[in-house]
Amino acid sequence: MFGRRKEKGGATTRTSGQDIELANSREPKPDGVPHKHHHPMFNHNGHKVTKGIHPDGESGRKGVHPHHFLRISARSTSKLSMVVNVLWPFVPAAIAVRYAHPEAHTWIFALNYIAMVPSANLIGFAGQELARKLPKVFGVLLETFLGGIVEIVLFMVLLRKNNDDPASEDYNQLIPVIRAAILGSILANLLLCMGFCFFAGGLRRDEQEFDGAISEVGSGLLMTAGFGLMIPAAFFTSLSGSTEVNTTPAALTEKVLTISRVTSVVLFVAFFLYVWFQMRTHHSIYDAVLEADEEKDHDRHKDLKKAKLTLTECILALVIAITCVCLHAVFLVEEIEFIVHERHVSDSFMGLILVPLVEKAAEHLTAVDEAWDNQMNFALAHVLGATVQTALFNGPLVVIVGWGLGKAMDLNFEIFNAVVLILAIIVAGNFLRDGKSNYLEGALCIFIYIIIAVAAFSYPDPKPGSAGTSEASGVTGEGTSVSGGEKLRLF
Repeated sequence: MFGRRKEKGGATTRTSGQDIELANSREPKPDGVPHKHHHPMFNHNGHKVTKGIHPDGESGRKGVHPHHFLRISARSTSKLSMVVNVLWPFVPAAIAVRYAHPEAHTWIFALNYIAMVPSANLIGFAGQELARKLPKVFGVLLETFLGGIVEIVLFMVLLRKNNDDPASEDYNQLIPVIRAAILGSILANLLLCMGFCFFAGGLRRDEQEFDGAISEVGSGLLMTAGFGLMIPAAFFTSLSGSTEVNTTPAALTEKVLTISRVTSVVLFVAFFLYVWFQMRTHHSIYDAVLEADEEKDHDRHKDLKKAKLTLTECILALVIAITCVCLHAVFLVEEIEFIVHERHVSDSFMGLILVPLVEKAAEHLTAVDEAWDNQMNFALAHVLGATVQTALFNGPLVVIVGWGLGKAMDLNFEIFNAVVLILAIIVAGNFLRDGKSNYLEGALCIFIYIIIAVAAFSYPDPKPGSAGTSEASGVTGEGTSVSGGEKLRLF
């Protein structure tokens, strides 16, 4: 595999991964780091570098200092993120209204929806501060994973709150929301976030370039993930209306559930193989690409001079933010049924648009800020990394956890959602193919996302018993299928 590097004269040369690694070991770093394995005793701000901490992330302090902690956290990663911190008063307000006026369903949903944004923003900031203290590739992977915690929490709360009693009126009503949220998260990253990255970067320069080591691997993984996620839905749709196949609806749904679980395990393995590929066997290529990208950062001199959180403060910020996210996720999910039924918001719009927008807000702000600063490789690493994590880890994780809890969580997506996902992957892959971006491509991605949002808002909820619904699956939380009053054991 090969990586591209920009030379001082502006010409682009291709060097092998081994050449890049040797070059990194000999060339001095601009921050005074002579060798990538040997850090200086003092960093650019004159702080003594702690063993195991990257010089860029050294704070010069230890422990927790409340004044510094609050001041640095309020500053956040960028001006956009700093503005988001104005929403912190919504956090206590959302919790107070939930307990003081539990009947105010719309207010509870709206306040907790807004309160999720600053909480997620703090996770993103603390993750970025923690990533600065670690090696480049591992730091980016960890930062991306921490950004996906909000999504994982929401998925788990939705799954836990789902009613799996077949006799109940709201039987498995949250399963379609989870399925739509999985695809909605991928769409928000691929079209909305990447579109804003291309658009923001294109406003300051005619064209931006990014390395194939970032885009090609991400595109290939997304095609693989899209194929895997769509197989259960394609299997169910092709056989559900067929008169030539000798199978019952219950038996068909049982097979779809089994296929979904096996597919989730395979995608799980693919995700960890992808992490191993980036961190172990090909890390030198990604190190070279990301380090070269840092040199193009217009605000790098300002970022290096900024005060940093200590390791303890990073962990404290993550604990506070994750606690807030969990609370708001629980309160938010409790009101989804009311919003869907009483306010007539469709499952598709709730899952495809509303839930992904709030869970991905912090990651989107970080990626757009990087694109604005001409760090397009970093921006795409966050965009594609988060998308791959949702498709190969978060989505399969909720299926596997549901399997363990005895809940009928499968990948039997609505055909509308499935078609939209495949088209989005194709569109994104086409824009990534040439290794260049501009504001026009970004605007086109955003327009496509707006069209999908309008269609999702108008898309009606399917009738009970139709394809892609929980009633169609007829599978109880105990691993049984219900059809015509008879129960069939799955295993």
